[in-house]
Amino acid sequence: MKSELSFSAADMAQTRFAVSPMWEVVTSYRLLRADRERPLHHRWTAQVRPRLIEAGLDRGWLATLVPADGYLADFLNPTPASPFPTLAEELAAIRRTPEERVHVELDMLAVERDLSHSVRIRRLRQDPQAALEKITKEIGLYWDLALAPYWDRIRRLLEADLFHRARQVAEAGAGQVLGDLHESVTWDAGTLRLVRRHCSLTRDETGSGLLLVPSAFAWPRVLTRSVPPDPPQLAYPARGIGTLWEHRTTGSTEAVAAVLGRARTLLLAELDTPASTTDLAQRCGLSAPGASQHLTALRDAGLVSAHRAGRSVLYARTTVADALLSRSVAPGP
Repeated sequence: MKSELSFSAADMAQTRFAVSPMWEVVTSYRLLRADRERPLHHRWTAQVRPRLIEAGLDRGWLATLVPADGYLADFLNPTPASPFPTLAEELAAIRRTPEERVHVELDMLAVERDLSHSVRIRRLRQDPQAALEKITKEIGLYWDLALAPYWDRIRRLLEADLFHRARQVAEAGAGQVLGDLHESVTWDAGTLRLVRRHCSLTRDETGSGLLLVPSAFAWPRVLTRSVPPDPPQLAYPARGIGTLWEHRTTGSTEAVAAVLGRARTLLLAELDTPASTTDLAQRCGLSAPGASQHLTALRDAGLVSAHRAGRSVLYARTTVADALLSRSVAPGP
């Protein structure tokens, strides 16, 4: 499939970027449903997939609306009102989806899949507003289990991509940016061309401009949304994605341990990926109550964040803690 998106001066002026939590929801969920394992995200999927199965999210509303491939319900990706919308803002926009829009997109889903026996699809057709409430509630649960503990790391990657693109615009113009998004996207003489199966971009009745959304989970493809009267959207793989799940290196922890204590510094060093109190206690040779007490103190100091994941709580290192560990230097003699 090949599609072309022409640009007027007004379209260029209204082209913008946004970091969208909902694009990360749909692309990460699609990744978890894929038949082929993506080695790039193995560390993340290995931790997250068991939580989703335990919570039943592998067979809920998202499983109905976000297939492993092909078209997914566009109302799950409302147009961000700002460059950095919150998940709550995007969920509110989903709940405001007009009923006629829901019906149109369910018809589009049915073109590629047999949904005639789906109880959830019938509920969504009969009472869209009630169903959208249930859908957004499930998305909130998915976010807590799959993305919230990792969001600090993901957001830094996406923001770094935006800053890079902004520098490109300043140095070489918007055309250079549009031609550098992905191997399947080319820019030539005022036209953006996309060659990708299952993806299309169009200006038919859509708004002017273009919304570009860097994504940690879209790789290795791009995804699009063309829903009148909104501007077209294109989600593309963010730069540096190959380093997203690498172990974050730390400097010497001796100086930090002199201030925080050995146990708390050890807990911070172990939190390269989110973990529960029980896991951390076992790794660090601490009692569960002792580890919990230390983690509470670290959370109060802004060095870790806590995220409910089913019946347990996952702790994640914050950017403040990352900077503290990476910059620490062993004291001299």
